[in-house]
Amino acid sequence: MAAIIDLSGSVAVVTGGTRGVGAGITRALLAAGAEVVTCARRPPDEPVEAAGRTARFLPVDLRDPEAVAGFFDRVREDHGRLDTLVNNAGGTPFRMLDEGGAERQARVVELNLVAPLTASLAAYEVMRHQGGGGAIIMIGSVSGTRPSPGSAAYGAAKAGLDNLARSMAVEWAPRVRVNTVVLGMVRTELSHLHYGDEDGVAAVGRTVPLGRLAEPADIGDACVFLASDRAAYISGASLHVHGGGERPGFLDAATVNH
Repeated sequence: MAAIIDLSGSVAVVTGGTRGVGAGITRALLAAGAEVVTCARRPPDEPVEAAGRTARFLPVDLRDPEAVAGFFDRVREDHGRLDTLVNNAGGTPFRMLDEGGAERQARVVELNLVAPLTASLAAYEVMRHQGGGGAIIMIGSVSGTRPSPGSAAYGAAKAGLDNLARSMAVEWAPRVRVNTVVLGMVRTELSHLHYGDEDGVAAVGRTVPLGRLAEPADIGDACVFLASDRAAYISGASLHVHGGGERPGFLDAATVNH
């Protein structure tokens, strides 16, 4: 992607950009030439690098609006502008609804919906006053498009995030474009917690039409595109990066061959 898209001179923030999908997004943006600032509550074990360049890390609790506003003020002061925000931070443990209690489920919604809203509002205050505006990218999930037993609050938050992005795209046009990248299953350093050993990961990958789980770099390439001028007329869109989706269960149960 870096060979055909040049983001040199632009500044990007990737929340939760220090590992997993977030690190893949960070590396793709670095390779495309952007200056990248990552944030999380804790610093990474090692710097995120690509193409001989290194992302900057600043600590912030995305659930603290004052801290988030201060973080984006510092990005503007130190780098002069903000061109792209990727709202990647989020996640959830596997927990059935009646096991967690309302307070725990509310924390999942806070992290996956309220925190991206807080970050987007702070980023908008930077982008709206600068030449060229900016782009905000939400990292969504197929969990927000279908029933998600074991991660119901997460799925509800991701559904809300997609809707929020579409509303932002209308309210903040034409200064700021807002889109969602809807993820399917992604292979990360934590995949074994969800799918088991390498055989388990491969077996799960075979259920995807394209025959494998996504790599973080696949998500990064999609974000580079949406951050670039090649996506200048794309706003309020949901880009599904899921390898073709999920094979319907009824096909395996049916008695006819497919």
